[in-house]
Amino acid sequence: MSQKLNIAMFGHKRVPSREGGIEVVVEELCTRMVKAGHNVCCYNRKGHHVSGAEYDQNIIAANYKGIQIKNVFTIEKKGLAAVTSSFFASIAIAFGKYDVVHIHAEGPAAFCWIPKLFGKKIVLTVHGIDHRREKWQGGLGAKFILIGEKCAVRFADEIIVLSRGVQDYFKQTYGRETVFIPNGVNRPKGRGVDLISKNYGLEKDSYILFLGRIVPEKGLRYLIEAYNNVRTDKKLVIAGGSSDTDDFMTELKNMANNDERIIFTGFVQGQLLEELYSNAYIYTLPSDLEGMPLSLLEGMSYGNCCLTSDIEECADVVGDYALTFRKGSVEDLKEKLQMLCDDERTVQNYKAKAANYICGKYNWDSVVVQTMQMYLRCKDNGEEQSELLKSSEL
Repeated sequence: MSQKLNIAMFGHKRVPSREGGIEVVVEELCTRMVKAGHNVCCYNRKGHHVSGAEYDQNIIAANYKGIQIKNVFTIEKKGLAAVTSSFFASIAIAFGKYDVVHIHAEGPAAFCWIPKLFGKKIVLTVHGIDHRREKWQGGLGAKFILIGEKCAVRFADEIIVLSRGVQDYFKQTYGRETVFIPNGVNRPKGRGVDLISKNYGLEKDSYILFLGRIVPEKGLRYLIEAYNNVRTDKKLVIAGGSSDTDDFMTELKNMANNDERIIFTGFVQGQLLEELYSNAYIYTLPSDLEGMPLSLLEGMSYGNCCLTSDIEECADVVGDYALTFRKGSVEDLKEKLQMLCDDERTVQNYKAKAANYICGKYNWDSVVVQTMQMYLRCKDNGEEQSELLKSSEL
């Protein structure tokens, strides 16, 4: 690609950060775009890490791996952080010199009309139908996110979706065409058990792992209830921080009832995260709702035997290379966990095939190529329309 673009991104929390899947996606896209010679600016939220101030970066740099970082005003209260940071990011971007504005998630898209009004090309990635998430129900959160969804349908030049189900949703609900570009995954190097042995007494293949945000739609209620009825000496490790969901974390710990076999690690990153993925006996993701779960891709990339709910967004990712259970069925989840705990040969068969399958199917370099092609179409279409307008005026 000979054209060099000026690209702005917002809707994420912070880069670099693993506060959620969106932040991973933004970092993977931006670092590769910068390497290809494009100018990329990420508009980060100000404030503390979503899982606690102890995970804040010591220095908020203006540049990260060639990505320009700008920090925008943010009110750190549930439901207001995304609203305020997105509003001020959209204002700043409207007056900037950008060819394409890439917004991540539906809520922030409520302000996509602002840079659009100033002639910017707008691309939105829908990471999931967020107004369906439990934590936003019963308040203004779901209504605001739905406004963002409708603004995107009206004002975005292109909408990227991560699953065929979401693509069908936009077509059936709004008659809006979208583009399916799935997430990617990197092939990692395995780790030993240094930190997890020291911190939690874990050894290779000694535990069942969940790793992700601690939010209701991840199905953790089912997981704890099912695990409590599985006959096994494998521990259950629940790794991840809350995301405006401290009450839910408390509920889960009450369900665990001080069972020493159930370990809550809190937010994990770096070597600790890599060791947890590398040494699990099973990785499980019992979600009710997903966009395209990066944790599942990562779990398989480490060569894990994975057990996930049979929702389309998970089942399409794993194909025949992992097991699924009926969404919401504690009994089916318990039976699948028991079978895997009792049948090490089946677990090892899934482990042997998982990494090659997932790393061959989902590749970040391919994702970036498809995304850049979309950006160029947006830019070129805009220039063509501008020339047509000038010709008509003449």
